Amino acid sequence: MDTGGTAPSTVVDRRRRFHRVPEPAWCEFLTTSLIVDELERIDDESQAAGTGGLDEIAVGRTAMDPEARMAVPETETLETWFERARERGAREDVLERTEGGYTGVVARVERGAGPSVGLRVDIDGLLIEEASDEDHRPAREGFRSDHEGLMHACGHDAHVAIGLTTLERVLASDFSGTFTVFFQPAEEVGGGGAPMAAGPYLEDVDALLAVHVGLGHPTGEVVAGVVKPLAMSHVDATFHGRSAHAGAEPNEGRNAIQAIATAVQNTYAIPRHSDGQTRVNVGRIDAGSSSNVIADRGEVAAEVRGETTALMAYTRDALWRTFEAAAEMHGCTVDLEVVSESPRADSDPELTEVLYEVAAEVPGVDTPVRTADFGASEDATFLMQRVQEAGGVAAYLIVGTDHPDNHHTPHFDVDERSLEVGVDVLTAALERLFDEPPSAGR
Repeated sequence: MDTGGTAPSTVVDRRRRFHRVPEPAWCEFLTTSLIVDELERIDDESQAAGTGGLDEIAVGRTAMDPEARMAVPETETLETWFERARERGAREDVLERTEGGYTGVVARVERGAGPSVGLRVDIDGLLIEEASDEDHRPAREGFRSDHEGLMHACGHDAHVAIGLTTLERVLASDFSGTFTVFFQPAEEVGGGGAPMAAGPYLEDVDALLAVHVGLGHPTGEVVAGVVKPLAMSHVDATFHGRSAHAGAEPNEGRNAIQAIATAVQNTYAIPRHSDGQTRVNVGRIDAGSSSNVIADRGEVAAEVRGETTALMAYTRDALWRTFEAAAEMHGCTVDLEVVSESPRADSDPELTEVLYEVAAEVPGVDTPVRTADFGASEDATFLMQRVQEAGGVAAYLIVGTDHPDNHHTPHFDVDERSLEVGVDVLTAALERLFDEPPSAGR
């Protein structure tokens, strides 16, 4: 398999290898296979060094609750990426366990009595064509995406590398307790957090860390705990009307486009809420066939967000009513589907303080920051919420990184110096947590 030369040996090597093979949500077949390769290599090296290896590597269905998946693509898309992964040399045993879009991995090491600590990283790429000019370092240095139309434009390649290298460091250390790393699929569509949160490996976690690079924070800055992530809901709508000739029989038609136009206009008139921020956006419309045909069908992709889960639900329900009313006004019907959702979950102060104190002592961290508002959405909140509801603590950590362009753009890249900073902060935090675990109620 040509995925970037010899076996990765550093966090930068790992990041570059995964950067070359981005895959979309629930299609991360090759990515999952490569993660398993790395985990087995780390396991072998740890056992050879006499420090003990991994206790479990759960792949696909066994790593999650398969019934809780959201935003799963069409079968044709899954099969296309499945075969592409096979052609690139993905392992048959991994393909067997992930076929049908059951991607992702959970790795666990148990070292006797002690706290159970988890680390969540995401693994999927984005449907963005990566820049190919010489100003873009991945293109210049030979690790640009091999998958045209796909790229790691949000740093998930860096997250995978940080997760693997942190696990490698923990295995080499002397700790007492349980450490679990969740390599979560489908974050970009908000579909993978819920099934991993509902799976068996989060049940006993006392403290959970989630990590992201960048997000507007420069290299040398570390945010110990994100607060105020927006709860989110993706909604798909299909409007059904009746076709007719626009010149000869316009009165016989029921115009799906007209219903959609009314729906979109009124969606942006949904009242804001006095309890906090709400957001609404219609991001895609696909309707009609010709200028002389009244459209009998149209599809709309929309999203709502809220400062709280309740505010998100308020806006989602208002959007739902708005779409139904617009369809009825124009003699159409509409089918509505919630594709994916994620709740709000804030970082716990107890755990945030541990991360802040640790980050302040790590070389390469110039500016430790206790908390920062997130302002966007993340389905890591499903995992955080489950741990918190069971009496544990959770925190979402940001490792700052300079990048030449914004997230989700063709020129996005990371300052690779920040990768080692992320590993150092997480490793030091884990050492502290295994010695002095914080508690929010357990």
